[in-house]
Amino acid sequence: SFRTSMRGDAVQVEEPHRRLAQKLVSILMKRISYQDRRFVISIAGESGSGKSETAVALDTALSADGVSSIVLQQDDYFVFPPKSNDKRRRAKVSWVGPQEVKMDLLSSHLRAFKSFEKFVDKPLVNYQLDKIMDERYEFGDTQVLLIEGTYTSLLPEVDIRVFISSTFKETLNHRQKRNRDPSELDEFSERVLKIEHEVIKTHLNLADILVDPNYDVKLVSGQNC
Repeated sequence: SFRTSMRGDAVQVEEPHRRLAQKLVSILMKRISYQDRRFVISIAGESGSGKSETAVALDTALSADGVSSIVLQQDDYFVFPPKSNDKRRRAKVSWVGPQEVKMDLLSSHLRAFKSFEKFVDKPLVNYQLDKIMDERYEFGDTQVLLIEGTYTSLLPEVDIRVFISSTFKETLNHRQKRNRDPSELDEFSERVLKIEHEVIKTHLNLADILVDPNYDVKLVSGQNC
């Protein structure tokens, strides 16, 4: 049932992600079952922490439990397409951060989903052409929207915030193991990851559910999941 709009790396879901998804579903079903409303669940963390893989695995696990879900990626909402954004970062490193993303537009699309609208017209990144295009994205009768991305904990429309708390070094090692463009892993890119780390570590305080580097799950004290 996985529907996604982003055209980039193929998402490789491995067994640890599937086990993590089952742990998350056991928590989430207590909140989303038997309610006549739509839920938005964010999956955040540093670049390379496994957000996309977790979203795909969670979508599959929810479907197996009879809950229809869709996945949106923050990456489609960047102000500039990937290569252009990289040039912008290299010209002015202070560009790195939530300001790179059309957060207001993303929020409006989450509100549309929660208002039971059937679709939105959203951006779609074409990596090969380095362009941002448009697509009509159908929500249909879906109950849960999974929004994954670096800064998605900041979106006020989110009902449940999942945060993958891998450290900078762990995410860097993970990225190096993936089939990425070598230019993404140069000295400047490592600097970007360090900046992201400093920004995103403050989002830990927003989490309802924490996932540690071993894919163990912790429900944050005082949250209502």
